[in-house]
Amino acid sequence: MAFVHGRHTIITIDGDDLSAFTTTSEIDRQSDEHDVTTYGKNAHVFEGGLLTGEATVSGIYDNTAATGPRAILEPLIGTVVPLVRKPEGNGTGKPMDTVDVLVKGYKETNPVADMVTWEASLRLSDDVVSSTQA
Repeated sequence: MAFVHGRHTIITIDGDDLSAFTTTSEIDRQSDEHDVTTYGKNAHVFEGGLLTGEATVSGIYDNTAATGPRAILEPLIGTVVPLVRKPEGNGTGKPMDTVDVLVKGYKETNPVADMVTWEASLRLSDDVVSSTQA
């Protein structure tokens, strides 16, 4: 078994690389569920439905970045754009997830005793394509 360190992750949204500003990213894939229980059953019976999911990307705010998260993400709120996540970094044969996402929101948090942080909330819009990099 080979463990992979998260620091190698690469994240791009709408073609803009946000990796230098990002400390955490996740893609949560889910499915709709449909209750198909009929009379006489002692337990629920379920079938799967359409795929769905969300993604979040967050990190440390950088006020010197003319092309940082605030400048890139705020104008994208309410639009659907491509998200590319490479959990093991760049390299032939390494995994890559690509999916269109609805940029639902951009949030900045200003704690009194810590660094300013940012977070983007994204809704998956269509299938996640998992592939290997060429």
